[in-house]
Amino acid sequence: MIEKRHPAAMQHKPGTKPLPIGEFDGAASLSGDSAGLIATPMYWLYEMGLAALDPSRALADAARLFFKNPANPFAHTQYGKSIAAAAELFERVTRRYGQPEWQIDSALVGGERVPVHINTVWERPFCRLLHFERTFTHVPRRPQPKLLIVAPMSGHYATLLRGTVEAFLPNHDVYITDWRNARTVPVAEGRFDLDDYIDYLISMLHMLGGDCHMLAVCQPSVPVLAAVALMEADKDPYVPHSMTLMGGPIDTRVNPNKVNKLAENRGLDWFRSHVITKVPFPNPGVMRDVYPGFLQLTGFVSMNLDRHVEAHRALFSHLVKGDGDSATKHREFYDEYLAVMDLSAEFYLQTVDTVFIRHALPKGEMMHRGRLIEPSAIKRVALLTVEGEHDDISGVGQTEATHKLCPNIPAEKKVHYLQPGVGHYGVFNGSRFRSEIAPRISDFVLSNNGPRRKAHGTAPAAGKAPAVAH
Repeated sequence: MIEKRHPAAMQHKPGTKPLPIGEFDGAASLSGDSAGLIATPMYWLYEMGLAALDPSRALADAARLFFKNPANPFAHTQYGKSIAAAAELFERVTRRYGQPEWQIDSALVGGERVPVHINTVWERPFCRLLHFERTFTHVPRRPQPKLLIVAPMSGHYATLLRGTVEAFLPNHDVYITDWRNARTVPVAEGRFDLDDYIDYLISMLHMLGGDCHMLAVCQPSVPVLAAVALMEADKDPYVPHSMTLMGGPIDTRVNPNKVNKLAENRGLDWFRSHVITKVPFPNPGVMRDVYPGFLQLTGFVSMNLDRHVEAHRALFSHLVKGDGDSATKHREFYDEYLAVMDLSAEFYLQTVDTVFIRHALPKGEMMHRGRLIEPSAIKRVALLTVEGEHDDISGVGQTEATHKLCPNIPAEKKVHYLQPGVGHYGVFNGSRFRSEIAPRISDFVLSNNGPRRKAHGTAPAAGKAPAVAH
């Protein structure tokens, strides 16, 4: 069943595009044939630069506090406000941004505001599974299905999906993958690649007992589909009731964009020599091979450099004028946008090769530890795919291609939805997502919820997943 809607008003003003933020296939790399010569020492030079700027950054912060102090007569002059604004701008553009906080402490469930506690319920070296546990005074009458949100491991932290989590908390028992920054994982913990990613997902589903639903945002669509296919082939009783794939690169041959074509034209060796480097001291993951976050951020920013420059010029103006609301919105956006994480080199390269160069999944050639992944084995898991009309990261049709790969899912359990007027980011966040996409996902989940299906054969006990090889 394919659900289509008439085109709606554009989410953005004519002639503008949303800023690219944190999706794996949108992560840009160094350009130019000489990039390989500087990729290796780049990280070390970057760390030295940050360390060298520490005194200047501390001085700028002190100047900001001095010229904003109400007891300082200069704080009430144009000169003092300009100095304070310039000092804040310098401090913000030269700092390293850590992982943002979730800032979710309550949710409105059935008209009742209930507290939310974030707990870690499963953990491995490169990921932990967070549970947004709601404490009820009165148990809701409406069923609250478990929803496992698989966040993209794509440069930005899982907090990028803060709005996604908030949209589902009123009607779901929400879990989310919180991927760790590769530079914080010691080399002794072993490697992490796409096969490990798939193993992690299977382990999480076993821990949840299979009585749940999965939602993948962008990059995880491929490993989620692969994990479910492997479990179905094994008649694993812990498969989820449904999977929702949102703006994912299932088949990047469909409506390919510039990034898709770049991967095909360059080849894997180009990526290995141009963007992979080793984590420097004093990070815990020293000497681990990674695709560094600062390099990804350079790509993100360069794609819309003029807009970023204008945004910071506007921040300076807001600070001088005392427009606190506008300045706060800028800070909130860039605190998230500039917080980036390193990706394990094995995971990044294997994903580029499998998804964007060889198109192994749609061609029926994707392997997991020597075993062929067959989406046609999926029969019990309902499928919903969601795309944005103006998505320039995962082109329209790339996610919908999943339906052709899964012919044995009953027709009444297959739905595709194309959201008019949104780009990639609008598929999982923003007003259109909250009002039009999230309710459809919740209804789809609820309509496919029920007692855990029985399957023939045996499977590991809950919480016992296949060992993750390193």
